[in-house]
Amino acid sequence: AITTDEYHKLSDQTMDELVTFLEDLGDAMEMEDFDVEYTQGVLTLSVGEAGTYVVNKQPPNQQIWISSPVSGPERFDFRKDHDAWVCRKTGGTLGRLLEQELRDILGMGNLSVPIK
Repeated sequence: AITTDEYHKLSDQTMDELVTFLEDLGDAMEMEDFDVEYTQGVLTLSVGEAGTYVVNKQPPNQQIWISSPVSGPERFDFRKDHDAWVCRKTGGTLGRLLEQELRDILGMGNLSVPIK
């Protein structure tokens, strides 16, 4: 388990890195309806007809939650042994989930998402 302070540090860092990555990606791509918003710990990513992602911190559970237009809702816990946000249900990481889905949606097979 991680402490509350560790949770906030790790989750804030992850969210900030994700926002920066997605904003840079949006600037680099010329996709009209690619939109990133981040307010009060909630990240919203609109990817045109594919739908909208919502990623948010859940401090009471020490989790990051994602709602994906592709795979639905998932909850991720930070696992020190993996140094990553891991889904209890699937064993997959937050970064890998986003990477695989965004590669398909955006048609970018070499897209690399820099979060764990």
